[in-house]
Amino acid sequence: MPVTLEEVDHARWGEDPQVGIDLARIYQDAEADWLPLPVDAFIRDHLELGGVFHAALFNDRLLGAVSVRKSPEAWWLSHFCVRRPTRRRGVGSRLMTLVAAAAGETPLRIETRHLPLESQLLLVRMGYRLEEGGGFFELKTPPAGGSQ
Repeated sequence: MPVTLEEVDHARWGEDPQVGIDLARIYQDAEADWLPLPVDAFIRDHLELGGVFHAALFNDRLLGAVSVRKSPEAWWLSHFCVRRPTRRRGVGSRLMTLVAAAAGETPLRIETRHLPLESQLLLVRMGYRLEEGGGFFELKTPPAGGSQ
């Protein structure tokens, strides 16, 4: 599945109604108690606080997303989710590979406290390592390859 990376910031979310619909659909497929707020409030608050979403784009639709807070030391990722109908088709792996490439030399850090076991296993397979006592996975260099 040829997936490309789409960055969604507050402006993009506000100007393209389909982006809002797609992000809501992605996170509506998450476990009920996984998000800290209802879906629409979670998306709005994250974007209004300066965060972005990096999303997997295929055929003009967003199929998966991860919330990103960028700092000079690292990009902090959380709330990684793929739409239920497209799971187990490589969308999540491709999204994470594209995010790592976009970050370049900036380390990616992913908090573990709300990360489902399935997502943790994916990260380990992709070369992330759990930081002892830090409560996060880290990838300091982009993973090799990344299939489409």
